[in-house]
Amino acid sequence: MDFNELNGKIKSCTNCRLHKSRINSITGEGNYNAEIMIIAQAPGETEDREGKMFIGPSGIIFDRLLQNAEIQRDNIYITNLIKCYLPKCRRPSKNEIEQCSAYLDQEIEIIDPQIIVTLGFHATRYIFKKYKLNRPPKNEYKNLFGKQSYVKNKIIFPVRHPTALLFNPDKEELLQENYNKIMKLLP
Repeated sequence: MDFNELNGKIKSCTNCRLHKSRINSITGEGNYNAEIMIIAQAPGETEDREGKMFIGPSGIIFDRLLQNAEIQRDNIYITNLIKCYLPKCRRPSKNEIEQCSAYLDQEIEIIDPQIIVTLGFHATRYIFKKYKLNRPPKNEYKNLFGKQSYVKNKIIFPVRHPTALLFNPDKEELLQENYNKIMKLLP
């Protein structure tokens, strides 16, 4: 399957109830030959309305973190675990993750990145489950942020989602340190 076919399936998906409330299902963006893939949880309200990745409030923070880490958005691939807006920015359900993760799996297969950066709990938990990595209890996932795991020919590198800074700006220095490590992971 190529990206045109995959993106067409994502855009017309009706696998779960989210298709009834979304404006747009959001396909991944960026370099199809990227060594780095960044996986967030789901699009926000602005992304749903505009049909693009990371353009809302967390997108502004995300772009600043990338810029400070000297990472060009054009050189990476960015996607979401869930392709549709979760009403009221709620957590995804198990069913929504099960229905949507097949698209993410296909993106990973096509891109075949060396580094998978997961943003936040749900993306991290899914990737750790997918690659059969040791998963800590839910309240200990925060201890994975900023630490790499190795599986097959990939590095899995969880970091906090940029949205965390909207609620706790004091974490910016720590987040920036983690984002700065991303490029250093490349061989």
